[in-house]
Amino acid sequence: MAKSEMRSRVARVLVATVLMANLSAAIPYLVRPADYAAAFELSGVPGEAAVRGFGLLFLMWAVPFIPAMLHPVKYRVALVCVLAMQVIGLIGESLMLIALPAGYDALRAMGLRFIAFDGAGLILLVMAYSLSHDI
Repeated sequence: MAKSEMRSRVARVLVATVLMANLSAAIPYLVRPADYAAAFELSGVPGEAAVRGFGLLFLMWAVPFIPAMLHPVKYRVALVCVLAMQVIGLIGESLMLIALPAGYDALRAMGLRFIAFDGAGLILLVMAYSLSHDI
């Protein structure tokens, strides 16, 4: 196997890993929103609707991952888009956490989980971009 093909395969696996992680959050939010509403300090039907909305947003976010995963060189624009989306998410979550007043421990814990989740995803996507950049 050629070096460029190996790099491309590793890049695909990295993008697929982030996609699967995002879907692992999206699907439970859609299927069992009541299980997650309290972490957002929400409850009842409005809380479930909000959490389902988060799950739907995660699914929407996943769309450009598919071409980036299938062929990170051919669909470089998609790979750059998922990188940009990951950076925006990480910065936005960090700013939201900083702005959160004291006394919202559940929201703070949720924010920290999202930051860790998206930070790890960003590292994998930067690695995928780096691997596929010189192919």
